[in-house]
Amino acid sequence: MSDDIVFVHGIWMPGGVMVYLKQHLEREHGFRGHLFSYASIRGTLDENAALLSDYIADLGGETVHLVGHSLGGVVSLRMLAQNDATPRGRVVCLGSPLCGCLAATSLSRRGWGVPMLGKALVSGVLEEAASSWAARVTAEREIGIIAGTRAMGLGRLVTKFDEDCDGTVSVSETRLPGAKDHLAMSVTHMGMVMSRAVADQTAAFLRRGEFLREV
Repeated sequence: MSDDIVFVHGIWMPGGVMVYLKQHLEREHGFRGHLFSYASIRGTLDENAALLSDYIADLGGETVHLVGHSLGGVVSLRMLAQNDATPRGRVVCLGSPLCGCLAATSLSRRGWGVPMLGKALVSGVLEEAASSWAARVTAEREIGIIAGTRAMGLGRLVTKFDEDCDGTVSVSETRLPGAKDHLAMSVTHMGMVMSRAVADQTAAFLRRGEFLREV
């Protein structure tokens, strides 16, 4: 029986933005994928986490992995932090701001930018990042993180990065303490969801709990 994967999109995006990853992991790696959608602007972090928990419960699978892009990774970890009965499974966060986000902080300082950030990002990234509340999750689950190093994205319009980044989130902002594995790849923030290499690395972590590396 194939393992289930729930794909959780990022801010300002519909669930369908993850369809390439879903199809590739189904076709090439034998998983069964599901696209979860949530109100990334209007909904709070905890509201969206509760919706994700209900969605997973309705699947009824014994093993349910999570793949979250950007804010979707934060929502995924928050759901696990608040639900002890979630089925077993690994988590891959793609470009997720798990230790704060300089670009979002810069945008929040502009009056016109605050409504764009939405409730979930403000509470789960700016006010209290996952690095401050996800310790129990990393102790109980295998979390893999992929960070991008191609600096092309909206974040560069509102801030200056002094380190490797994907154009929106810096590599250091993805380094969640206690995560099982971390991999930096030459992809942009949005390019992650359309990258075959990222998809294959995601599958590798979900299967074996670590990313592939050259010998």
